[in-house]
Amino acid sequence: MLPLDPHADLGRRAWVPCPGCRDDRDCGDCTGGRNCGTHWRYLIGTAGSLLHLQCPGCTHLWSHETGFGAGGSRPF
Repeated sequence: MLPLDPHADLGRRAWVPCPGCRDDRDCGDCTGGRNCGTHWRYLIGTAGSLLHLQCPGCTHLWSHETGFGAGGSRPF
């Protein structure tokens, strides 16, 4: 298991399913499109429409393309 990224900040969160553990799949709030108090992810950073995230449960790091925002994405 990876340690939490040094830029992980509880004040910067996102609600995106974690591809590592998918702990949100049986949650009524998450499957209903609502922000859940349990299944949030650390928002490590952004680059245009690309979010850099880390799951606080399994510590998986990944990038998620939202399709929103200005400019193109650049690699993490």
